[in-house]
Amino acid sequence: MNILEVFRNMTRVPDLRRRLLFTLAMLAIYRLGCQIPLPGIHLLHWAQYLHLHQDSTWGISDLFSGGNLSGMTVFALGITPYITASIVVQLMSAILPSVANLQKEGELGRRRISQWTRYLAAALALAQSIGVAFQIAHMPGGLIATPGPAFFFMTMVSLTAGSTFLMWTGEQITARGVGNGASLLIFTNIVVGLPKALGTLYSNTFITRDWSILQLLSVLVLMVLVVAFVVLVERAERRVPVQYAKRVLGRRVLAGHATHLPIKVNSAGVVPVIFASSMLSLPQSLAQSTGIQHVPWLAGILPLLQHGEPLYYLLFAVAVTLFTFLYVSIAFNPYETADNLRRFGGYVPGIRPGSETARQFDAILVRLTLVGAAYLILLCLIPDLMLFGIKLQHLPLVGNWLDARLPRLLLDGMNVNFAFGGTSLLIVVGVAMDLINQIEAQLVMRHYQDFQPRGRRRA
Repeated sequence: MNILEVFRNMTRVPDLRRRLLFTLAMLAIYRLGCQIPLPGIHLLHWAQYLHLHQDSTWGISDLFSGGNLSGMTVFALGITPYITASIVVQLMSAILPSVANLQKEGELGRRRISQWTRYLAAALALAQSIGVAFQIAHMPGGLIATPGPAFFFMTMVSLTAGSTFLMWTGEQITARGVGNGASLLIFTNIVVGLPKALGTLYSNTFITRDWSILQLLSVLVLMVLVVAFVVLVERAERRVPVQYAKRVLGRRVLAGHATHLPIKVNSAGVVPVIFASSMLSLPQSLAQSTGIQHVPWLAGILPLLQHGEPLYYLLFAVAVTLFTFLYVSIAFNPYETADNLRRFGGYVPGIRPGSETARQFDAILVRLTLVGAAYLILLCLIPDLMLFGIKLQHLPLVGNWLDARLPRLLLDGMNVNFAFGGTSLLIVVGVAMDLINQIEAQLVMRHYQDFQPRGRRRA
């Protein structure tokens, strides 16, 4: 299959061409806004401060803002408030029956939920902008040119307006463009860091000579293998066979047929990783507080929750597992699915309809969720281990024994900031796959050849 023919087919469809051009135009406007800094801040001092505190909540927020936070632009908050609001509303739909009933009311209910999400996102953006303005105003080092109420008000308004504009941009891309708008904005933030990551690899190998050619090849091979592994797992699903019996609907007789119910291995996506990372970044931020440093027992515990420490990795694994089970239990209700199958005349071969089918779904979901949680943990620990290693000497009893026998590469790390590792890689691969699937659907609908090597589709 010639990939150039696929791109030519994309431009031959007027509606798809308009959608692609609209998406690119909105992303270009977004990147243009990323170059507008907030007034009244010494950007050089701020970038140096953020570099020293890259493992705190500032560093995590800067990852999803695509460097907008380190540059302190009007889009410094990014699309994060809107995503947080969407997750909160989704959790509310599983807890509050009134919100769940709205989702079942069709288009009108979904519009009302979308309106609630926008209001909540604007409120979260306002709260975060107030917090950012307050923290910057009280930071040492002369970060602010002219501190005072005017700076506080200007920062608050600029950050809130920037985040609200990004929310509108994401919704416009979703409605009039191609792909999910919020995901594409985060995707763009991460992808713009690729040239810098490649430049770092080149500099470490051929300019500073910190790496050998073998180390460079090892990192590149590992990147390719990890990307292939992510694509494999993200496409993986358990197909539960479902059989529908023959039914009589009015004067029509619907013949029975066999199909399957797909359950993804990683149904939770990247949400558990975001929650776990945000939760564990709080102790890292507290460790930098002067008041906490004067409390002896806290000053002794908080350093054990830094990157590279075994306790940090243990708590991260536990948090990811718990959040994965929580999110999957909200997104997929086995008892409701079994009841819907029974009402429409469907059943799993060999399983009695009703409660036994629900228990079968629940058992399958538990096993898949365990595999999905292990996949997320492994994927997110790879970049941490490459950058920080693991400080096994801090383990009681066996720490020194393990430190003396295991390879130093594992214990000390390679001091390599693994490009597109962990959360970033999940987002990039997931958004790219979703974008390709949507373009394929448009091409197949018009009988054009798609990205998959299955030949030309005909009516």
